[in-house]
Amino acid sequence: MTGLSYKQHAIEEQWDAIVVGSGIGGLTAAALLSKHAAKKVLVLERHYAVGGYTHTFHRPGYEWDVGLHYIGQDAPVRKAFDYLTEGALAWQPMPDVYDRVIIDGRVYDLVAGVERFRDRMKSYFPREAVAIDKYLAAVRSTAKWMGLYFAEKVVPRAVAALAGGLMRAPFLRWAGRTTADVLGEITGDRELTGVLTAQWADYGLPPGRSSFGVHAMIVSHYFEGGAYPVGGASRIAETIAPAIERNGGKIVSSAEVSYVLVDGGRAAGVLMADGRVLRAPLVVSDAGARNTFEHLLRSEGAALQAVRSQIARAEPSMAHLSLYVGVKQTAEQLGLAGTNLWVCPSCDHDSNVARFDKDPAAAFPVLFVSFPSAKDPEFASRHPGRATLEVVAPVPYDWFSKWESSQWRHRGAEYDSFKQELERRLRAELERHVPAVAGKIDYAELSTPLTTRHFMNYEHGEAYGLSATPQRYRMRCLTPATPVQGLYLTGQDVASLGVAGAMMGGVIAASAILGRNLMPAMRAGR
Repeated sequence: MTGLSYKQHAIEEQWDAIVVGSGIGGLTAAALLSKHAAKKVLVLERHYAVGGYTHTFHRPGYEWDVGLHYIGQDAPVRKAFDYLTEGALAWQPMPDVYDRVIIDGRVYDLVAGVERFRDRMKSYFPREAVAIDKYLAAVRSTAKWMGLYFAEKVVPRAVAALAGGLMRAPFLRWAGRTTADVLGEITGDRELTGVLTAQWADYGLPPGRSSFGVHAMIVSHYFEGGAYPVGGASRIAETIAPAIERNGGKIVSSAEVSYVLVDGGRAAGVLMADGRVLRAPLVVSDAGARNTFEHLLRSEGAALQAVRSQIARAEPSMAHLSLYVGVKQTAEQLGLAGTNLWVCPSCDHDSNVARFDKDPAAAFPVLFVSFPSAKDPEFASRHPGRATLEVVAPVPYDWFSKWESSQWRHRGAEYDSFKQELERRLRAELERHVPAVAGKIDYAELSTPLTTRHFMNYEHGEAYGLSATPQRYRMRCLTPATPVQGLYLTGQDVASLGVAGAMMGGVIAASAILGRNLMPAMRAGR
């Protein structure tokens, strides 16, 4: 298992750098600091499992991923993983139909290859051929300018003050508007819009609230199809760890940081929850912008207060339910190929969300059904004769907030009853849309936003840090450098959402720290 236990191993006091959080953003930053500057980096993870949303968990006979359900097959991301893991992480391509959209019973397949995707959409919507071409052009234009937008986060502040607006403007032309606004100018076909935006839970907001920038980034990320890590999601942390450990670095679990130490306006290390001080002239936070500025920093000052005010106005991203299911048959026996399902009650995703927010008995606004055992060719060797499935659904955190002070697994009868009803409904939906598992479920376990809050330390059970609204992409404080010298941010809030976005946040953070562009090395994959 990757990661030493803080409670069971003696940890040295002095380090070149300390990274708070072992999500992919923290691991990426740590690996790059080790590879490019030979820094001795300590990665501290409060959870007993390292990897953040890339870790897996086990029950007798089964295992599930908690956040990495697939990544896109686009070359830059794959090469970046090759570089971080030095080729040790293998990927299994998903089926040609990587996602299947089901809207009120109507089925639409999303196929790998942008031109094949274009042709398939035109076969479904022949009268909207021109609109489909315009949509793909808008997505490509947005993706084209993404690099310049992220580069502005790395350049010296003096350069950003002079040229930052010009660097950000082409991307913000798209990202500063909602997905619904952009698509509304392209097509009036509501069903087409519903299909094109059915993956909205991949970035946590329906079209009327999400930035078209994040929509375009996610969609283009999957244009060449999907892939899954061979050996499961936990292989990501396992294969990045050697680059961190090579220069004396360590990844430590069950290690809760109380706050970042600041001395004379500079980061000086961290104070652990047990009172121990660990020192480093460089601290990198993968705990999220809100956690970092509101909880990990005790310092005051005008610059910090300005950042806190901006972040306080930003929405947290969506909370969610995850139903983890195990069956005593193999994926092959059940006929599960690995294609993800996106199940929506209607093509109006914003109305679906609004209806569900008001009434827990309403239809789930979207269901994402994933088949990890069908995606991983090594699953059968680890768990012979078994299959696993997952069902994810967005849910308002407010429904659970009254139990947030209760303890995990001891939240009371009312909570348990509410949770059991949600689990029952999700199981019924799963059996309806995947009839091969009907009556065969051997094990099921539901996580709620309070589970996410407990394990991931997100105050509102967020899946994606700060919400991907147009406002979020206009915020100037979401850069790796902070007002505290020697303290940097990494992860989703620095770049964009999901595993690929968080990894990019790690590249941006390490580039800013070292004062050089590390993207060429990542793109080369070696």
